Amino acid sequence: MKTTNLKPEEVETRWYVYDASEHALGRMASKIAMQLMGKDRPTYTPNFLNGAHVVVVNAEGARLSGKKNEQKVYMSYSGYAGGLKSTSLEYVRENRPIDIVREAVRRMLPKNRIGREMLRNLKVYAGNEHPHQAQAPDNKVEATL
Repeated sequence: MKTTNLKPEEVETRWYVYDASEHALGRMASKIAMQLMGKDRPTYTPNFLNGAHVVVVNAEGARLSGKKNEQKVYMSYSGYAGGLKSTSLEYVRENRPIDIVREAVRRMLPKNRIGREMLRNLKVYAGNEHPHQAQAPDNKVEATL
């Protein structure tokens, strides 16, 4: 058997749409990360971008289990003394609901140049509408996430 290595011009792009209000956040984010990396395809090649484009709608209604709505805190550190910032999930849900889904997916992607490029293929919208109808996205993502 031979290992298939695609060239960037041989890759076909796919578009998927997820409704964040229908899925648990972590399960949905891991599925999206796998599709952005291209690991759901038999032609996966790790050294260049060959994944799909993913559109997430209704990010403000992302579902979390347990007491995460009250207890989850996002931490960021600037690298300087006293530079630790913490933000509650309630605050992020009210002011920047897109960041809930984007951060969950970002932390599951590779931490390198290709990972940052993969994140550009993720489009997140707080409401139900998105401007990507011309790409004919596949709305039938698996309901058993």
